[in-house]
Amino acid sequence: MIGDSQEIEVKFYLTDPERFNRRLIEAGAILKRPRCHETDLRFDDATGNLRATGQVLRLRKDNLVTLTYKGAGEVMAGVLSRREIEVTVSDFDITRELLEAVGYRTCLMYEKYRTALDFNQCEVVLDEMPYGWFCEIEGPSPLSIKQAAELLALRWETRIQDSYALMFVHCRDALGLTFSDLSFSNFREVAVTPRDLGVSPADI
Repeated sequence: MIGDSQEIEVKFYLTDPERFNRRLIEAGAILKRPRCHETDLRFDDATGNLRATGQVLRLRKDNLVTLTYKGAGEVMAGVLSRREIEVTVSDFDITRELLEAVGYRTCLMYEKYRTALDFNQCEVVLDEMPYGWFCEIEGPSPLSIKQAAELLALRWETRIQDSYALMFVHCRDALGLTFSDLSFSNFREVAVTPRDLGVSPADI
């Protein structure tokens, strides 16, 4: 999604990603982007104003480098809707330096492996996070997202409106973790349950 648009999405926690991926393919989903590693940096000012007001300023590196702004979210018909402005940039490190030069600082680093598919007018992504597996569905309307979730046998009542960053906060609080980066290396020997994240499985 490049440019100025409205992001409408919802997440689900998965217990069996391989089975869910088979379900996606059997339902007719078309691979949009193969599994890819992503590194994200979230920025804030010295007072934490962006986080306090529900805004996001993110720099992402995968097969591209993108700079994204997200406005404060609003729940519509059970899914999160927010303004999103995204632009492709040429250099991850230089863009980071630019943001730091104008007063922003990195407040969180997180990484994931993501696979993206097209399904039923929606984009469905499979995310392997350091603390578990998730499905994220983004579509043109709340109804289209709910229909896609139902076709994929996901329990709508378990949908997640929290960000990965907020789930990390829940997890740190629940397990008494002291590290600040949401990385695979930090979670290598940490066992995380859905309860630790404040979520419930959607695929059982």
